[in-house]
Amino acid sequence: MSNRDDYLARIGALIRDARQHSGLTQAELATELSTTQSVVNRIEKGQQNLTLDTLARIGAALDSELVSVGTSGPSHLRVKGGTTLSGSIDVKSSKNAGVALLCASLLNEGTTVLRKVARIEEVNRLLEVLDSIGVRTRWLNEQNDLELVVPADLDLAAMDEEAARRTRSIIMFLGPLMHRVDSFDLPYAGGCDLGTRTVEPHMTALRPFGLKVVATEGSYRVDAARGVGPERPIVLTERGDTVTENALLAAARYDGVTVIRNASPNYMVQDLCFFLLKLGVGVEGIGTTTLRITGKTRINCDVDYAPSEDPIEAMSLIAAAIVTQSSITVRRVPIEFMEIELALLEEMGFVYDRSEEYPAENGETRLVDITTHPSSLKAPIDKIHPMPFPGLNIDNLPFFAVIAATAEGQTLLHDWVYENRAIYLTELNKLGARVKLLDPHRVLVDGPTHWSGTELVCPPALRPAVVILLAMLAAKGTSVLRNIYVIARGYEDLAERLNALGAEIETFRDI
Repeated sequence: MSNRDDYLARIGALIRDARQHSGLTQAELATELSTTQSVVNRIEKGQQNLTLDTLARIGAALDSELVSVGTSGPSHLRVKGGTTLSGSIDVKSSKNAGVALLCASLLNEGTTVLRKVARIEEVNRLLEVLDSIGVRTRWLNEQNDLELVVPADLDLAAMDEEAARRTRSIIMFLGPLMHRVDSFDLPYAGGCDLGTRTVEPHMTALRPFGLKVVATEGSYRVDAARGVGPERPIVLTERGDTVTENALLAAARYDGVTVIRNASPNYMVQDLCFFLLKLGVGVEGIGTTTLRITGKTRINCDVDYAPSEDPIEAMSLIAAAIVTQSSITVRRVPIEFMEIELALLEEMGFVYDRSEEYPAENGETRLVDITTHPSSLKAPIDKIHPMPFPGLNIDNLPFFAVIAATAEGQTLLHDWVYENRAIYLTELNKLGARVKLLDPHRVLVDGPTHWSGTELVCPPALRPAVVILLAMLAAKGTSVLRNIYVIARGYEDLAERLNALGAEIETFRDI
């Protein structure tokens, strides 16, 4: 095979993998590209010459960094397993809080400074959207402090649609924008059905403020009625984080009192509440399921706020220590949002030391340092399942799959929240685990596991992707994890930071 043929074959394989992970058939991708299925088939077999323009169009159709041109192209990880970690690592600030606060900056006509913002792809996409509508954003220093200045008039017609479609957080623009503009379009990823389903819980929260939303093909058509507010408490049918945040953002600039019942008291919601207090908005009931907000029609103040640390990242780092039988110190763990997880791990036999509590930079969140010790784990007696805060966090559940795989006995994980996310955990079997899928929500994990290295494509879900990376740290030999864009969306420099603890992870590109 010539170099050119080899090159085309490698590109074709990447496109095929990206298409399969996007859930598209060859015929569906062909329709997106205005071509035929036979052409797509030839491309995937490496039998079709490709122009840069065609590659770019395929990348856009698949919303994939797999298929992209030049140095911005696909990143993969090569992991030399079986190493022991040591040393200390600080937990970074919360991704989900950072995203909520970027949306909340639209409420403020003054200058907003956010400290140590997670510099991840999700944040980058939101900044691209904010820049495109006229918000002045700039990184102030290497500590990732970020300054945002919102103009009096936003240019929503100039919104960067491509960036907007690549962040699910765009839906949290509804709450703040309804106070600034009478009508606007908000792009979203996916077709019309998905759009209606995705927006409906948010409408439960926002209709009392006079907001009307129609999901058209690819965008929400939004009409706002200023000065309208809820006549009775807003009861959320689903205790969702982003839904609660949207209701908070809408209530913040309503001249009156809003009561939200069945509100999420989760970590990112608390950070948003603390930020709103700094803006002069009254918020009572922080950390409970009933919030009482006294809003202001105009917010114009210079505010400086540091979002607290990320409990999901803390869990990732503790899980890395457990599966590699390592002793490390994880500093700045937001203990209020990790207590159930740690209690469950103790029940399984996890040995660790915990420092005295100290405050985060926001002055509110309680932090501790946790030092892990190599432990012999046993499967828990009961199943492991998530619950709304203060229960076990839904995003921490996948880490218990890789932890359970190292424990003696059989563990049942029940992910009742997400359809089909549990399926991705069966990818651990390719590394030597025994994970049995019982149905779309439940897996049975048999341990302990003798991990062995292999090559895998990243699942499209963030937490299962990181779980596979952690298993690769424990696996004998060398593993390859392909297309790590999904990890970059939620973690900043994860490979480099694990390397600082003694891991051997190399980032590389194919083409």
